Amino acid sequence: MGTSSVDKRGAFIVLEGCDRTGKSTQSRQLLEFLQKRGVAVKRMAFPERKSNIGQTINAYLTNKKQISDEAIHLLFTANRWEFQNEMKELLLSGTSLIVDRYLYSGVAYSTAKGLSYNWCLAPEKGLLRPDIVFYMKMKSIDGLLERGNFGDERYEKKEFQIKVSNVFEDIYAKERRYWHEINAELAADDIHKEIVKQTECLLKNLTDKTLEYMK
Repeated sequence: MGTSSVDKRGAFIVLEGCDRTGKSTQSRQLLEFLQKRGVAVKRMAFPERKSNIGQTINAYLTNKKQISDEAIHLLFTANRWEFQNEMKELLLSGTSLIVDRYLYSGVAYSTAKGLSYNWCLAPEKGLLRPDIVFYMKMKSIDGLLERGNFGDERYEKKEFQIKVSNVFEDIYAKERRYWHEINAELAADDIHKEIVKQTECLLKNLTDKTLEYMK
């Protein structure tokens, strides 16, 4: 595949799904795969916990800080917005982005807490839209409970994850055009092969520098 030329922008790839479905593992494996093939690529994860906003989010997620549902949703959104210029510059310079969680998690988790779906989506409009979302789906939430460290953070409760999963299904139905469902119960190597196949196809077919935005 070689390094991207300046005539071709990078691909914007996102991995989404409930907690402990293997998103981080798969995003790292895809990063290593593309790096070995000489593709300019960077991995990111949201929330990005190192910024000031990210540190506040981290304190909330690790149960060290209490914040209202509306306020924490807007902080998650602001965390994505503060990195948009950097992401845009990378993509236009030919660097592909692999992002572990994005706005869809923000909408899914806040909606699962009882906030209005449309209210949650509104501040996300105008953000960069991914070229492809790999939706890591577990057929049964019970499978998540057996995975390492499940329950360490605020949202890792079975009943809540079921609600999150239901919202992800609604989002998938709306965004099916660029969402690709992955059976997260498969062996990690099989999942990696499927993600690589779809990514190679995407990189081959990116013909211009036009970026897509959430509407």
